[in-house]
Amino acid sequence: MTPAARKRLVVLHITASVSWLALMLCLLTLAVTALTAVGAGDADRLRTAYRAMGLLGDVLILPLSLLTFLSGVALGLGTSWGLFRYYWVSTKFWLTLGAMAASVFALSDRLHDAVRVVDAHPTGPITAADLGFVRYNTVIVPAVALSLYLFTVVLSVYKPWGRRKTKAGAAAADARRGRIPGAGA
Repeated sequence: MTPAARKRLVVLHITASVSWLALMLCLLTLAVTALTAVGAGDADRLRTAYRAMGLLGDVLILPLSLLTFLSGVALGLGTSWGLFRYYWVSTKFWLTLGAMAASVFALSDRLHDAVRVVDAHPTGPITAADLGFVRYNTVIVPAVALSLYLFTVVLSVYKPWGRRKTKAGAAAADARRGRIPGAGA
């Protein structure tokens, strides 16, 4: 990969990743707003928050999560970091893959659940009993996702754990130490 192409890909990856993180922050803010609206008896604010969450989720979750994942994979394959050469890159790969799947399936479903509840009560008050556990799911899922994304940022900055050992690398290290592969210690 040319240096110019790598820089463009890094910019794309950072932009998509930060946007995905910001989306979770927005969803968490709206979810907390809705949760406090239940206690305050402010059904209009609750409806607005849940509908906004549904709209943001429908429009942004799939493209941002997919773009983050694919640009990260492209960077891993196109640079010396690789996808599985370093523990921190492997960890980011698996966490991002899991987060993408959880966002597309679980988070989107929780947002749709919230929208269905407020659509079933277009006027009048909406009680905690009407919402059930939806009111907590819409807070918990973005909070966990936000924590996960912040952890991947930390991995990107600190790059802990070093390089993964390969069989060829382990054999070379044994040869340098004078050990015979397969022989007892």
